[in-house]
Amino acid sequence: MSDPAFQHIPVLRDDVIAALAPQAGGWYIDGTLGGAGHAAALLGAAPDARLLGIDCDPAALAAARARLQPWAERVTLVHGNFRDLGRIAAEAGVTHADGILLDLGVSSHQLDHAARGFSFMHDAPLDMRLDPTAAYSAADLLADADERQLADLIYRYGEEPASRRIARSIVEQRRRAPIHTTGELAALVVRALGGRRGKIHPATRTFQALRIAVNGELASLEAVLPQAIALLRPGGRFAVIAFHSLEDRLVKHGLRQAAHDGHVQVLTRRPIAAGDDEIRQNPRSRSAHLRVARRLDVDDVGQNGEAAWP
Repeated sequence: MSDPAFQHIPVLRDDVIAALAPQAGGWYIDGTLGGAGHAAALLGAAPDARLLGIDCDPAALAAARARLQPWAERVTLVHGNFRDLGRIAAEAGVTHADGILLDLGVSSHQLDHAARGFSFMHDAPLDMRLDPTAAYSAADLLADADERQLADLIYRYGEEPASRRIARSIVEQRRRAPIHTTGELAALVVRALGGRRGKIHPATRTFQALRIAVNGELASLEAVLPQAIALLRPGGRFAVIAFHSLEDRLVKHGLRQAAHDGHVQVLTRRPIAAGDDEIRQNPRSRSAHLRVARRLDVDDVGQNGEAAWP
């Protein structure tokens, strides 16, 4: 049985389909399948298109399998992480793709499902694993890392200026008792920062940093960019949706380097963002940024760089 919480409107859906320009009979890879909203739109837009869908969350794969049932004979679903894209594609018999999509970050289902431990809005076990079958949780990280390591990762991945103060508070607290829940951690950060101020919860940056660290998200993104570009056939499109500056910066620089090396043409001079109507329907789309590149053929050498799109 699929989880209805996954049945949400995907961010920038129409822009993604326009970016990938799906062709009849083409091979497409969704490296972050989620509830398959983008994948369903893509398969619906291109007769006889085939899809390799990858997700590290078994619950997402179950929901996607149900949603993609109308195209089941053209869909291959794999439990895995997109950092292993090349290997997964090879094992699935996909030698080249006409389009590849990465929708980074955490799904609405994962944020809203308290037991997953991503959000300080619900008091739950401090988990934060995108893949619940993985061994290492956020609670494990807080228990194992020393004060300097904690300060460094909260500063690097959360861009939190008070990272040292927060790390010191974490170490002091765990001397008394382990930190097991999201509520405990959120309250600790609020105390460390002297209370709540402004619109953003004081624990927002710390929670982001721990999630990125637990799941190795930035390392996975760095690893997948060259693999995705190598998998694209000439003319194939690569679309990436990022939700915070660390991700978007990696994507921007990775695509620019690939353009400099003559592998792709960057089609988005500036990232595509959600419009007012979409933001009203889905406030989480406010931070979404879509970047798109096209794989170059040998005959295209000299046309690398950036070109306005759409």
